[in-house]
Amino acid sequence: MVAEVAWIGGSPEVRASHADRDRIVDVLRVAAGDGRLTMEELDERVEAALSARTVGELAALTADLPEAVPQDAVEVEDVVRIEQEGSSTRRGDAWVVPRRLEVRSAWGEVTLDFTGAVITQDTLHIDLDMRGGALKLVTRPGVVVDTDALVTNYSKIKTRRAAEGPAVLRVRITGEINFGQVVVRPPRRGFGRRGATV
Repeated sequence: MVAEVAWIGGSPEVRASHADRDRIVDVLRVAAGDGRLTMEELDERVEAALSARTVGELAALTADLPEAVPQDAVEVEDVVRIEQEGSSTRRGDAWVVPRRLEVRSAWGEVTLDFTGAVITQDTLHIDLDMRGGALKLVTRPGVVVDTDALVTNYSKIKTRRAAEGPAVLRVRITGEINFGQVVVRPPRRGFGRRGATV
């Protein structure tokens, strides 16, 4: 992709820098998260990107992928708050993942769907205060969820991992949940079809 060569700077014969390689790896990971690459293809291309010597070699690895949106073109909030009582909230369909999410919920449900999320950093910290209800995280390959620091009182944590892949986002959940549950799971089969539910 000619645009990609220009983006990472210069003629195809120019030697690639560490930053150039990192940019291409990020593009590949996003493409895998979008379902454009299989995990095997991602592994092969990431390995090739990390050993590439020129920007031309790097550009060839993304030639069949849409041009990446520069991360600085996406506005990422430091802290997002979700406060509710007796209702449900859902984030999905290209929502921009913040750096920190504060959830205050009583007798309701909060669903965070990462399958089509815009991820621009490698960590999301969720500070949870939930009474009676559920926090549901729908993951994709590369989204890793850590609940080790979460205090549970009469509550359950159910985890079903998505297919393995290079870590794209680490979600760390802290805080407390009472009389509720945290559910971590991959999307249901056919999640891309119209009418599919979470």
